[in-house]
Amino acid sequence: MMPIQGFPDLEDASVLITGGGSGIGAALTEGFLRQGARVAFIDIAVEASRALCDRLEEDLERRPLFLHADLRDIGALRGAVSETERAHGPVAVLVNNAARDDRHAIEDVTPEYWDDNQAINLRPQFFAVQAVVPGMKAAGRGAIVNFTSISYMINQGGMPAYSAAKGGIVGLTKGLAGALGPHGIRVNAIAPGWVVTERQKTLWVTEDALESHIERQCLKEALQPEDMVGPCLFLASGLSRMMTAQTIIVDGGLL
Repeated sequence: MMPIQGFPDLEDASVLITGGGSGIGAALTEGFLRQGARVAFIDIAVEASRALCDRLEEDLERRPLFLHADLRDIGALRGAVSETERAHGPVAVLVNNAARDDRHAIEDVTPEYWDDNQAINLRPQFFAVQAVVPGMKAAGRGAIVNFTSISYMINQGGMPAYSAAKGGIVGLTKGLAGALGPHGIRVNAIAPGWVVTERQKTLWVTEDALESHIERQCLKEALQPEDMVGPCLFLASGLSRMMTAQTIIVDGGLL
C-alpha cells in the first residue's frame, strides 16, 4: 500500500519527521526514504525505532537517522534538529507527526495532566518549526506538514485535552503559513481519521467498533498508516507549491 509514484524533487531532500519510529510515523519515514530523501526522525521509543532502521536498511539498503529525544524537552528537540542539520544539511521538509491520543475523563484531568498533554500534542509542533525555520529562510523555500486529527471535528468524547491540541494545530498551521509564506515556506496540515496502527489495535480497536466506524465511511476499508504517506508526500513536494494554510482530511469520507 506504500505509494509507488515518484516525487523527483524529494530525492536527496533533508527531511525530519517527529514520532517517526512507529505507527503513522514509521510509514512516513519509509515513504520518504523510498523517494530517495535523507530522512531523520525523532522518537522516544528506542527499541521500536532501532528495529525500524534495521528493517529499512535491509529492505532498501538505506538507513534513516534515528534521534532519541523526548519532545516535551525543547532543548532536546532543538538538539535533534541541530544533529539533523549536521548530518543531512538544513531541513527542507518538516513533518510534525508525533502525538499521543490517551483517553481521559474530564473529572480526572489535573492542571499537570493538561500541561503534559499539550507538551506532547501541540507545543513541540511550534518549537520544531522555530528550530528549522532559519535554514528554510536561508534557502528561500521549505515545506512543513503538521498532523492534526478529525477528533475535534466530530465532537469525539473521551479525550478533550487531545482534541483541543489537535484543533490548535489547525490554527497554528494557518498562523505559521501567514508568517512564513513571504519566505517561500509552505505550511499545511493533514487530519487523519481512525488509522489502525498497532497502538490502536492494542488499546482500542475491537471488531464491533471498527466495523461500526467503517460503516460510517464512504470508502469501506480501514485506514492504514500507509494511507497517510501519499498525502504527506504531495504536500512536501513541488506538486503542491501554491498550497499553504490548508488542511487535508484523510478519513475515508466519514459521514
